[in-house]
Amino acid sequence: MTEEHEIATLLAAAFGGTHGSVTPPIVQSSLFTFDSYQAFEDRMAGRSDTAIYTRVQNPTVAAFEALMATSERGEAAVGFASGMAAISSSVLAFVKPGDRIACVEHAYPDAYRLFERMLRPFGVDISYHSVAAFEDDPDLLKGVRLAYLESPNSVVFQPMNLPKVAEQARRHGTLTMIDNSWATPIFQNPLVLGIDIVVHSASKFISGHSDTVAGVVISSDRLIRQIRDLTLPLLGAKLAPFEAFLLTRGLRTLDARMQQHQRTANVFVDRLSNLPCVTRVHSPGGNSVPGLHGRSGLMSFELDDSIDIPRLSDALKLFRLGVSWGGFESLILPARVGLAQAGEENSMQRFGVSPSLVRISLGLENVEDLWADFEEALSKSAA
Repeated sequence: MTEEHEIATLLAAAFGGTHGSVTPPIVQSSLFTFDSYQAFEDRMAGRSDTAIYTRVQNPTVAAFEALMATSERGEAAVGFASGMAAISSSVLAFVKPGDRIACVEHAYPDAYRLFERMLRPFGVDISYHSVAAFEDDPDLLKGVRLAYLESPNSVVFQPMNLPKVAEQARRHGTLTMIDNSWATPIFQNPLVLGIDIVVHSASKFISGHSDTVAGVVISSDRLIRQIRDLTLPLLGAKLAPFEAFLLTRGLRTLDARMQQHQRTANVFVDRLSNLPCVTRVHSPGGNSVPGLHGRSGLMSFELDDSIDIPRLSDALKLFRLGVSWGGFESLILPARVGLAQAGEENSMQRFGVSPSLVRISLGLENVEDLWADFEEALSKSAA
């Protein structure tokens, strides 16, 4: 059965009997009651999984979680109020003071801040390593509790040989966690490649409409149960029913949208690579590493000194200046602004991020309109 058929089957099973509705009903209730004392006792004793309180369980949220588990080839999933809630709740469910985290370089900036501003002061040791080190150093993960990965990583979009890293992690008993927001389940399934836990900022491609902030974690029943038992109820960063409804809507068009993002990205990679003022393009394509099947619309490139980046940004009409990505609209984010805004100038130097680097998120607008806009802005931005 194909992934699309699996999702369709789940949707029909979840919602087909609800007055013939083809979309999931929004169960906007904070609590759920029971018909008998025995049913209540069974739920409180963990002998049933009936919904009891929306902070920990809700039918609309559960339907979205089931779809995400299927799409990522996992056993179970749990939704959160944001991508950072998914990351922090997952990390805190498995890491304690004295443990070690090995994090890939160029990780999502707020994940980096979580590690440095919160976990390190609480006695967690964090080290940062290149993609090559994760792949080639057989002893890198010795004594490490958690390997925090991205493939590709943020900013410079370096892909990673996940099967190779997963095998080395298993040898050392290291838990592996990866942010798969860039590739989505359409272009990469890390659990199939041996990774233990997948997290998504569902605000991005999963939603696809720039109207939802959410996160989701997918893994085995055992590991998801640990998150549900500890950090989901106690930190309280639950996914709301309405956001789950919007995310289910986004999942229905995810494949079609990702294919369009890829077509546009392929055009931009080819044309950017032929511009004299572009010194480097960062955008891994399908099959560049095992298990990566496509290219999303998020990429970066570096410009030479002939281009004034602020002038380029201001001259664009279809590309808007802004953070986040994954929606219909195309965005531009100069790296020195995106990182300096949060006080991370030193991390740019530490990890070798060029101040001439520009990140773009290619949306769903007509590709020739986007390229014409970019070319015109480029002609107006010569320093």
